[in-house]
Amino acid sequence: MCVNSRPTLPVKPAVGWRSLIVGLVLVASGLGGCTSSTEPNMELISEQVPLPALGNVEYHTYVLANELFATVAPARQARYAVAGFVPVDSMEYDDTFQHPLQLLGHQLEQGMLTEATKRGFVAQEFKLSNDIIISDKADRVLTRNIDQLSALDRVDYYITGTLVYQEAGAMVNARIINARTRDIVAAATRFFPAELFWQQEQVTTRNGRLYRTENKG
Repeated sequence: MCVNSRPTLPVKPAVGWRSLIVGLVLVASGLGGCTSSTEPNMELISEQVPLPALGNVEYHTYVLANELFATVAPARQARYAVAGFVPVDSMEYDDTFQHPLQLLGHQLEQGMLTEATKRGFVAQEFKLSNDIIISDKADRVLTRNIDQLSALDRVDYYITGTLVYQEAGAMVNARIINARTRDIVAAATRFFPAELFWQQEQVTTRNGRLYRTENKG
């Protein structure tokens, strides 16, 4: 039980209702201070208690970015390009590889681009086309067609990484590389669980093949 230590302020006839209002405000602030001491620290809890994995790939990306950018300060004159995160053994994306985190490398590229921009780093979009591409079903400005790409401005640093796939997920190794000297100026590692995109009880891998099971209710 919290007892308010502030004395009750007398109401003087000379000042009337103004003193009464001041006294009530002081009492309320004292009680509010007692109440706030029992409130949990939500920011601390979010770092200590793991969130449900499904649908929280952005949370894991955020934590990875915190470690990666911890010792790097943004500079307006420096330009960054975020490249894809690729499997460490082949260094390229394999669309035939069946794994619950098959698209994690692509998502990390987009997620780290967002995280870098939010932190004040100037990121280059090297997939930008020369003009708006209009098709029968959509219009877009991003492309992988080399002939349609616009000229890329100077890039000072690359943000990229590798993936080490495991049965229960993938180990992500991110790094920031100086484009001129090839020096690694920052690095971070985080494990991404396999159920980030699929519920664990609904997906599994056997002998390199992906199986999905249905819950029988």
